[in-house]
Amino acid sequence: MAEIRVAVVGVGNSASALIQGVEYYKNAKENETVPGLMHVNFGGYHVRDIRFVAAFDVSKSKIGKDLSEAIFTEPNCCVKFANVPPLGVKVSPGPILDGVAEHMKKPFNAYDGGAVEREDIIKVLKDSGAEILVNYLPVGSYNATRFYAQAALDAGCALVNCMPEFIASNEAWSKKFEEKKLPVAGDDVKSQLGATILHRNLVRLCVDRGVIVDETYQLNLGGDTDFLNMTVEERLKTKRVSKTEAVKSLVPYDLPTRIGPSDYVPFLENKKICYIWLKGRKFGDRPLTITVKLEVEDSPNSAGVVIDVIRAVKLALDRKIAGPLISISSYAFKHPPIQVPDPVAKEWVEEYIKGNRER
Repeated sequence: MAEIRVAVVGVGNSASALIQGVEYYKNAKENETVPGLMHVNFGGYHVRDIRFVAAFDVSKSKIGKDLSEAIFTEPNCCVKFANVPPLGVKVSPGPILDGVAEHMKKPFNAYDGGAVEREDIIKVLKDSGAEILVNYLPVGSYNATRFYAQAALDAGCALVNCMPEFIASNEAWSKKFEEKKLPVAGDDVKSQLGATILHRNLVRLCVDRGVIVDETYQLNLGGDTDFLNMTVEERLKTKRVSKTEAVKSLVPYDLPTRIGPSDYVPFLENKKICYIWLKGRKFGDRPLTITVKLEVEDSPNSAGVVIDVIRAVKLALDRKIAGPLISISSYAFKHPPIQVPDPVAKEWVEEYIKGNRER
């Protein structure tokens, strides 16, 4: 199969895990169950077929460095689990816009913003031959996300939107990609086994077994720049919407819910701790309470999911499918164009891989 040429916006912990993961799994055997991968072979594409050809960031510490070096540059704290060789890709400067909150300028070591225009981004994308742009901008980057979405459209790139600004699930934006004959997947990536997927399955289990869920909450703690960025409530509006709808969409009645980041604990670094609490009523209106604590390394938790998404988008390019990709978006993202139970979404993806489902 042909290589999959990928550009990345935001060379943070999530990008580090993704890039390391492609190196880590390059020799994975297709006929074996491999820890961490849902698909070694996805429609004919192996993990090693992914090639990173461009990257954008705003950190003075990362701009100009080879991507293989930038992913291990502070403030990144994703664990190093693979030795990534030089990739021959220099990190390019991106515009600041609203991608860097005032309280994040120093932690990100952000440059002064310069005069980076959309044409500069488009040129890098075209010169690199990028087919797919993966968006890892910080939460709250409303304008910056739309800047890069438009740059992808103008450069002829498909888009994978990993953060909670609504592009694939927005009718106007998804129509733009359809008109340009380009696929788009999103929004707000689910982790492989993270807070959202666990919470969804607990709620779904209750609904399927006839338990009435009266109240539920999910509190998340972390110590990386993602959690530091989210200490400003103003940047959390779409994040809370995304995570809350991912759970509430499975319940056929109104459910008092509170979900979202709750605190920044610096010494946790890239560890994420999640507390899920659920109160319900079972037979005879007898009370039921579920309390769960989940601890994960946050960034590697989503990398395998994004590896599948990238290959799903490549299949769409091969098959000339444009607009929002319903199956992989429903499976891999918290705020897809269509919300369905996870087993249904998984079945859709398997049918999509076989070519029995268009999107």
